[in-house]
Amino acid sequence: MVSSEDVTQLHRKDSQAVLGIDPGTAVTGYGVVLRREEGGLYLLECGVIRTSSKEPLPFRIREIFRGIQGIIDRFEPGSVAVEDVFQGKNVRSALTLGHARGAILLAAALQDLLIAEYSPREIKKAVVGTGNATKDQVAYMVQRHLRLKTPPAPTDAADGVAAALCHCLVTGSPTG
Repeated sequence: MVSSEDVTQLHRKDSQAVLGIDPGTAVTGYGVVLRREEGGLYLLECGVIRTSSKEPLPFRIREIFRGIQGIIDRFEPGSVAVEDVFQGKNVRSALTLGHARGAILLAAALQDLLIAEYSPREIKKAVVGTGNATKDQVAYMVQRHLRLKTPPAPTDAADGVAAALCHCLVTGSPTG
């Protein structure tokens, strides 16, 4: 990760940040990747927004919304890459996840940011080379692409970084 002193120097007009998000109602992972015009990619920050399972869903959604707003305010990304809903076994889980995605999309749309949505398979294919990659493989390739000493942790944060990285790799531009 880039040190906090370097963030200001790197985040200039000739560069653009991409906020990648792995939505979840319990844990939402995020990563901010900076793409410089000369082509270098840098991880500015990654982490998670955690909500309490004891709280009602509307309050958890509010926390996700506020957390994403704060990240957008701090880094002023040019675009947001959000992992799309995984259509798994449980329809109720997918519906609940849709609420979290709605809060994330609203936070980005209120700032008039470009929003790109990628399926988990698309993200894995762009970052790892195969849509069937494991979480460990994704984390490892994020580490390699961004020349990090260790993979981002926890895995939800690595998945958020992977979404941002996918956007950079697929579009060739942070605002594309």
